[in-house]
Amino acid sequence: MNEARFIDALRRLPLHPGARGLEDDCAVITFGSETLVINHDMMAEGTHFRADADMADVAWKLVAANLSDLAAKGAEPLGVLLGHTLGREDARFLDGLNAALEAFGTPLLGGDTVAVSGGRTFAMTAIGRATHTPVPARSGAKAGDAIFVTGQVGRAMLGFEGDPAHLTAFNRPVPRLAEGRALAPLVSAMMDVSDGLLIDCRRMAQASGVTFTLATDAIPVADPARYDDCIRWGDDYELLFTAATDVILPIDAARIGQVSSAGPAPLVLGDVPLPGSDNLGYEHG
Repeated sequence: MNEARFIDALRRLPLHPGARGLEDDCAVITFGSETLVINHDMMAEGTHFRADADMADVAWKLVAANLSDLAAKGAEPLGVLLGHTLGREDARFLDGLNAALEAFGTPLLGGDTVAVSGGRTFAMTAIGRATHTPVPARSGAKAGDAIFVTGQVGRAMLGFEGDPAHLTAFNRPVPRLAEGRALAPLVSAMMDVSDGLLIDCRRMAQASGVTFTLATDAIPVADPARYDDCIRWGDDYELLFTAATDVILPIDAARIGQVSSAGPAPLVLGDVPLPGSDNLGYEHG
C-alpha cells in the first residue's frame, strides 16, 4: 500500500469522533471546558534526514514538525512524548531536543526507547490546548474565501541543497505557533505546509469539497528561478489557510488564490487544472 491507500484502510477501523475522519493532521478531543489537540509524527533515516545528519538538528526538527501541526490548529503546546531509537550521537540528539523544547516552551512528558539493527526512526506525539473553538480544520474552506500562505516556500529545499542562506530553514525550522493562535478565530480552514504547497492545497480543497485556484505570480517563492520546485518540495512548515476576503489579518501572509465551488479538479494553477496528485509534492510509498 502507498500512504493514501493505507490511510483509506484505516478509515474503516473504529474511529473516535475527535479523529475527524483522518482528514486532518490532529485529533481534537474536548474535556469539559478544555479542548486537547493531539498529533503524532515520525522521522526516518534516509527519508527525512541523511545518515550523517547532525543528530541535534534531527531532534530539533522532530519537535518543530510536531508543533507545526499544533500551530495550524491555533493550539498552545502542553508537552510531547518521544519515541527514540538508540544509536550514534545520542548525546547530540539530547542537546537538540533540549534546545527545541526550551525554545518553544514545551516540556517532555515521557515516551519510549528502543534499539534496532537497521536505520533509525524517531517518533513524537505532541499534545496541545486549543486557544479557540471551533478548532480550525482542513475541511472548512468555503467558496468565495481567499487562500493565504505565510512566509516563502522553497527555503527548506534550498537549505537541503546547501544554500548557506537557507540552511536553518531545513535543519531547524520554526513552527508558526504565535501566528496560528492569532489566526485561529479568523480562518475557515488551516494546515501547515509540510509536503509541498501544491499537494497540501489539493488536500485542503478535497477535504473541503471545493476547488482552489492559485495565482501563479502571487505565490511567494524563495527562488523564482526554481519556481516549480519551490511550490512542490515541502518541509517549509508555513501556514496555509483560507479566510473571508474582507478579513483583516493580524499577521503577514500572501494572498495566493481563491476558493470556488467544486469544479473539474480540486486544484487549478493559473488556468491549468491539476486533477491528480502525481508530481504535486511528497507522498510516502
